[in-house]
Amino acid sequence: MSGPAMQYASTRASAPVLGLSAAIAAGLAPDGGLYVPERLPKFAPRDFNGADSLADIASRLLAPFFADDLLAAELPAICAEAFTFPSPLIDLTTRGDRVLELFHGPTAAFKDFGARFLAASMHRLRRDDAKPLTIIVATSGDTGAAVGAAFAGLDGFRVAILYPDGRVSPRQAHQLGCFGGNVRALRVDGSFDDCQRLVKQALVDEALRARAPLGSANSISLGRLLPQMVYYAQSSLLHWRETQGHLNFVIPTGNLGNAVACILARACGLPIGRIVLATNANDVIPKFFAGGDYAPTASVATLANAMDVGAPSNFERLTWLYPDRAQLRREFTAHSIDDTQIRATIRERFERHGEIFCPHTATAVRVLERLRWDGDEGTWAVVATAHPAKFEGIVEPLIGTTLASPPSLAALLERPAHADPLANDFGALRDVLVAG
Repeated sequence: MSGPAMQYASTRASAPVLGLSAAIAAGLAPDGGLYVPERLPKFAPRDFNGADSLADIASRLLAPFFADDLLAAELPAICAEAFTFPSPLIDLTTRGDRVLELFHGPTAAFKDFGARFLAASMHRLRRDDAKPLTIIVATSGDTGAAVGAAFAGLDGFRVAILYPDGRVSPRQAHQLGCFGGNVRALRVDGSFDDCQRLVKQALVDEALRARAPLGSANSISLGRLLPQMVYYAQSSLLHWRETQGHLNFVIPTGNLGNAVACILARACGLPIGRIVLATNANDVIPKFFAGGDYAPTASVATLANAMDVGAPSNFERLTWLYPDRAQLRREFTAHSIDDTQIRATIRERFERHGEIFCPHTATAVRVLERLRWDGDEGTWAVVATAHPAKFEGIVEPLIGTTLASPPSLAALLERPAHADPLANDFGALRDVLVAG
């Protein structure tokens, strides 16, 4: 289904509306808000009859979002280019529970889906005579590698990856610095929230962007957010076709992008049931859903480092979709899982069932166990966001065995890696970006 041209507005409502291509190119709205569609299309499961692959489902699901845009005619090709690896829905050993594995891409994390889609889209928007565009991205561990892999070697693009020095796993750090060429890794003397603040500051600095054209690849980007709806659509449609029932999800989340993608898919009519969020000890979101104020705070370091976020950007999109905060709290719940529980979950699930999870996925597994202990009988899928081999220093001592790396990850780990230090200062970042 398609329809009239889709326009995108800022969550802060004081910036001009844009078409999709312009919103993707801008990344962040000039008023500091995040772009959101002015309306949501509505689907029924039958609208996807005959569509089984991720690429085919993506073409149908995203067509209304691309309606009358420069990229509309390219959408099937973009989807075919981006969705080249699976997102299997696997049975767990307990109660018919399932796990949605999102780590079969080039960098073994769910971020590969959105990063590849964004790169395919932006590559088609580039003019041959345009200045090189620098994709600037803050990462708490996985986003940067996915973006680096997606844009590596792409003519007309540079990538600047900002990550918190010492607060990502050794293998994550190696991935971030292994691309070379047009991809540069910057290890920031600060937290992920500091990296994110620096990126947002750069994206709204008009003088800087005039000297060094910039684009965004964080989950603030529509080009990342929209394609993440697709694997939720595919898995929920698979379950619907098997059972005529709705599939519930437990989603580990930090910056809320992956969770908002699922929420958007449900709002568009996909057969998705309840959505429960799992965080680590950074509990801003659980406190809000428990009735407290939304109160961003400094993040704390945990075993699930990719979720070490104290000021989740996509909360703005959540409150755009549910402006009544009482209704928002009725719709969703969120649970905080600390490092002790993460360790116990990884160890116990391996000992009892032979299952191996990364620390992030373990937070969602623990939340599902809580739901079961409380008597919940629904059909649930845990979202597995990264391959456990990316966190071998945490997982291997807990399970007492060595983890094999998937071939794509092993290939990246064989490359030499380098990252440049960066002060936690916008002037330092500006100098790097201007110098190219």
